[in-house]
Amino acid sequence: MKNTHDTPDIITLEDFMPYRLSVLSNKVSTIIAATYEGKFGISVTEWRIMAVLGEYPDASADFVSVKTQIEKSIISRAIAKLLQRKLIEREFDADDRRRSVLNLSETGRDVYREIVPVSFAYEEKLLECFNEEEQQQFSTLISRLYSHAEQIEEK
Repeated sequence: MKNTHDTPDIITLEDFMPYRLSVLSNKVSTIIAATYEGKFGISVTEWRIMAVLGEYPDASADFVSVKTQIEKSIISRAIAKLLQRKLIEREFDADDRRRSVLNLSETGRDVYREIVPVSFAYEEKLLECFNEEEQQQFSTLISRLYSHAEQIEEK
């Protein structure tokens, strides 16, 4: 979207695409988080960690940070809470105690299995404003935008 403002030195946040994406992301996360925060007492960050571990067992905290795009200090605090609540487990490398892998615990896997269908149902409800073709196009455009943002970041 091109800048359509008469004065280029003033930004209207409501029209600024990065701002709009951020607000939309926060709105979507807040709505779905209400479900798993209320029922399971899990924050958005904690759920994202569990989601990564559900897909990628034996992951490191660094890997989780990269996959979620959440800074390491925030991930570290959330991991500590999940460990304390016994929703995840950590195993240390026998040769290097600084290296560890994380996995969902049995309880964590149960919680994960309950939240996943709720997440998919919410995604479906959110996307129902698009027809099937628009949903596919939207997914393609988001993937393209993400890839392009990574290329810009590398430069």
